[in-house]
Amino acid sequence: MSPRERSARSLDAQVYEAEMLRLQAELVKVQEWVKAEKQRVVVVFEGRDAAGKGGTIKRITEYLSPRTARIVALPAPSEREQTQWYFQRYVEHLPAAGEITLFDRSWYNRAGVERVMGYCTPHEYRRFLHQCPIFERLLVEDGILLRKYWFSVSDAEQQRRFKSRLSDPMRQWKLSPMDLESITRWEDYSRAKDEMMVHTDIPEAPWYVVESDSKKRARLNMIAHLLSTIPYADVPPPALVLPTRPAPRGYERPPREHTTYVPDHSAGLG
Repeated sequence: MSPRERSARSLDAQVYEAEMLRLQAELVKVQEWVKAEKQRVVVVFEGRDAAGKGGTIKRITEYLSPRTARIVALPAPSEREQTQWYFQRYVEHLPAAGEITLFDRSWYNRAGVERVMGYCTPHEYRRFLHQCPIFERLLVEDGILLRKYWFSVSDAEQQRRFKSRLSDPMRQWKLSPMDLESITRWEDYSRAKDEMMVHTDIPEAPWYVVESDSKKRARLNMIAHLLSTIPYADVPPPALVLPTRPAPRGYERPPREHTTYVPDHSAGLG
């Protein structure tokens, strides 16, 4: 059985939920360590459309404070941003001390969709491949903990997920014309990814590939690996004591009819 076939095997739901909760508890410990030690963490999520990046990010941040762990998913650059140094708009989203930044796609747009769809010139693309390792070495040299994950999904599984989204009104928004065009450009994206890896898989910031034909296994594998690469330790929580509520001092709530309340929608549900 190949690694991809092993990673695509189904996983018992109870086993998955129990392990996910354990890993999420460890992520909370990482959060407290990051704040206490004033660390800066950057996690880059890349991969094909429907590879499972968003679902994994959702599980990572589920129990974390949005003040500490921020998700960055930038839209297409504005006219002004197109005139800036390419990495400039990403730099402003890098974490300060005590913060974690999760990039749901990142500066690697230039090596993927921009390269394949012709949104950048050959010169801009070559300059990116030259500058990207330098940029990332500067981040690591400055003390940022940089982790890069590529979610790898097979063409058959991607096709299945696209079809599922087409028939699901709650998830149709996840599909765009560009997503669908990626089906016809599968090999172009594969070549672009291979070339990107050659230039940017550097010792200071290596790429880690996540087999993601099984979303559940991919989430567990990625989170467990991330935890194994961060030298966090337990930070004892502050001793908190619930204070005694003081005795009433004559406050009277204004009449309810003076306040506009949300209608009781739930009353009609039985």
